[in-house]
Amino acid sequence: MSTAIQYTKITPEILSQLVIAIGAENVFTDQHSLTDYSHDETEDLRYYPEVVVKPVNTAAVSALLKLCNEKHVPVTPRGGGTGLSGAALPVFGGVLLSMERFKSIISIDTDNLQATVEPGVITEEFINAVGREGLLYPVDPSSKGSCFIGGNVAHGSGGPRVVKYGTIREYILNLEVVLPTGEVIWTGANTLKYASGYNLTQLMIGSEGTLGVVTKIVTKLIPKSEFSVLMLGSFTENEAACAAVSAIFRAGIIPSALEFMERKGVEWVVQYNDIKFDLKDGINAFLMIEFDGNDMDTIFKDCEKVNEVLERFGCTDVLFADTAQQKEELWKMRRTMAESVKSNSVYKEEDTVVPRAALPKLISGIKEIGSKYGFESVCYGHAGDGNLHINIIKAGMSDDDWANKLKDGIAELFQLTADLGGTISGEHGIGLVQREFMPIKYSEIHLNLMRNIKLVFDPNSILNPGKIF
Repeated sequence: MSTAIQYTKITPEILSQLVIAIGAENVFTDQHSLTDYSHDETEDLRYYPEVVVKPVNTAAVSALLKLCNEKHVPVTPRGGGTGLSGAALPVFGGVLLSMERFKSIISIDTDNLQATVEPGVITEEFINAVGREGLLYPVDPSSKGSCFIGGNVAHGSGGPRVVKYGTIREYILNLEVVLPTGEVIWTGANTLKYASGYNLTQLMIGSEGTLGVVTKIVTKLIPKSEFSVLMLGSFTENEAACAAVSAIFRAGIIPSALEFMERKGVEWVVQYNDIKFDLKDGINAFLMIEFDGNDMDTIFKDCEKVNEVLERFGCTDVLFADTAQQKEELWKMRRTMAESVKSNSVYKEEDTVVPRAALPKLISGIKEIGSKYGFESVCYGHAGDGNLHINIIKAGMSDDDWANKLKDGIAELFQLTADLGGTISGEHGIGLVQREFMPIKYSEIHLNLMRNIKLVFDPNSILNPGKIF
């Protein structure tokens, strides 16, 4: 859609108008800035903007978008730059709109269990702030220490605790959004129920900055649990560990987190992060299972039931971590896995999600497809909600095969995921790097509906062009 559009380059005249619109102190054209904002965490891709802007309020974003819409200048919104789909890459140049100066927690409403926050707030800082009030915002992606809450909204980000508490969609009540034409709207209401026409709040979540720029976020909060316990189960086979996942829920247990880790990923974490962990011979997979609540007796009863389930699926050993230090060490191992894999090899990360019971077939199929195309894989992820991250490792593949044949292998992975009732991204989004695979899951009718929604919001296609479609 956007490739046929002729965008306007940043001229001295347009640059001067940008400066007038948002202030000279918020406009950057130096090479250092252009380089810094030319990439995110997506492989080695680089696209350079012509100018970087860092507005400080909604009015400035409105003025910026109104000007760029009139001049047909592309605008790429950006959060913390931690994305893995290339959604923040300025593929058509133009303006890179950084939201990093929107970093205020405006209010924490302890009476209504709500908070209003700007999109540039680091997710972990927000979690900690509401935690000090005895409240919980449970959306905690692995990059929570550096990603922005606005980027989480844009991507529909998840994290380990989705399995018990739900996705980010359950926690966003209302959004202040600047449309591509410069108008400012609130998408909904600060209420727990909403049945007043189309739900534009939900439409914005996961839209990857293609429909509008979020400038304020109203979140739902919940009471924070008093206690938590973490279990680590060891298995000799990936498939057995994955099969145990669905059985845990069938036994009537809902953990607060349920993570799968393959042995190779743990090996690389131990090596890269110098984490001390006794990795026994013959162990090839792990399930990390967390329980939280306000009654330790209930938590321990759930642990006992889960332990019985794990034994039925060949679990060889269970480690219980109930001190803060033990839990932190295990969570660090899981949260640094992507970073460790990236440090060790040329890689590409995919983000598949299937119904829980299909996980054994998914991981078995991943290994078969890897053997067919000559790549290795390291798998881990949020098994409790069927979300498996596949790190494809170049290993013995030639440069030519990596450049030209890998896409066929990835297409097979996504076809397998679709055949199992899943889809091609659970939380990373589509962005630039996954857009060519969208027809594997979605018909042309489906895609055209989405394209037409985009045009209603953004008739000149200036906002984050080249993404999703």
